[in-house]
Order: sequence, then C-alpha cells, then structure tokens
Amino acid sequence: NTRPPVVNLVSFGFRHGTPTAIELLFDVRFLPNPYFDEILRPGSGLETAVADYVLNSDRGVAFLDRLRNFVSYLLPFYDEEGKAYVTIGIGCTGGRHRSVAMAEAMARFLREAGRDVTVTHRDVEKAL
Repeated sequence: NTRPPVVNLVSFGFRHGTPTAIELLFDVRFLPNPYFDEILRPGSGLETAVADYVLNSDRGVAFLDRLRNFVSYLLPFYDEEGKAYVTIGIGCTGGRHRSVAMAEAMARFLREAGRDVTVTHRDVEKAL
C-alpha cells in the first residue's frame, strides 16, 4: 500500500526559462491574456478578476475541462508506478496571469479529488 504521489503544480513564464524537473508540461499562451487589459495587468492569476478573465473565457473553460480529464486519466498510472510525486508545469509568457490562474484551478480540482497538492508560482513576482 503505497501512498499516491504528491502532485506538484508549477506555474512559470516561458520568458524566464522552462522548468526542467517536470513530468507534464502545458503551454497556456493561447488563452486570453490579462496583460493586455490595463486594469488587470498589475494583478496576478491569484486575484479573482484576473483568474475569471482567463478561466471563464471560452478557451479557458474548454481547456480546463480537458486538462482535468487528461490529468485524471494519467494520475492512476503514476499511482501504479509508485511515484512519490508528479510535477506538472503550466506556462504562459511571463508566468504572472494565465499560468497562475490555471495552476490554482487545477490545485482546487485535485484537492477536491483527494490528492495531496503543492503549488509553486515560480515567476509571479517578476517584473512585468
């Protein structure tokens, strides 16, 4: 009886380099970018208005649904392998808005599913 792997979610900006120690990588640069909204730009994906802008868009809703399904499909295989952790990288351009919002949404989903989850927002504090 091994315990299921911890799921580590890492948001990042491709502009600052891709993390190397990840099993799964998702690029969310196709989602609507709050950077181009002068009111939302100074915020981050940790803020409701910014997260809603990303996650409630047509593409955001569709992608999050697919990502939830895909990760839910894969995690039992990692469980069977006895992995201690699975690290999922979610990247956007700067690592402040879209990737942060998506990582937080996935963390909520996985925690509700009973998973042990850590979240790191590697680049959220970097200059715009």
